[in-house]
Amino acid sequence: MRFKVNEDVEKAAEIRKAIKENDGYCPCKVEHLPENKCVCDEFLMMNKSGWCHCGLYYKNVEE
Repeated sequence: MRFKVNEDVEKAAEIRKAIKENDGYCPCKVEHLPENKCVCDEFLMMNKSGWCHCGLYYKNVEE
């Protein structure tokens, strides 16, 4: 399994800024819970390939 960062540099920078402004929590999550810290548990536990909610990381379970 591998993660990759969004190749759109501007979008990735925008998302990282939002995460930093949100004290490390996913900007797509309302509650500041430990499981919502970036990289959020929901994304880590996905058993298929795909993007996280905010679009910063892509998970490839094939690799």
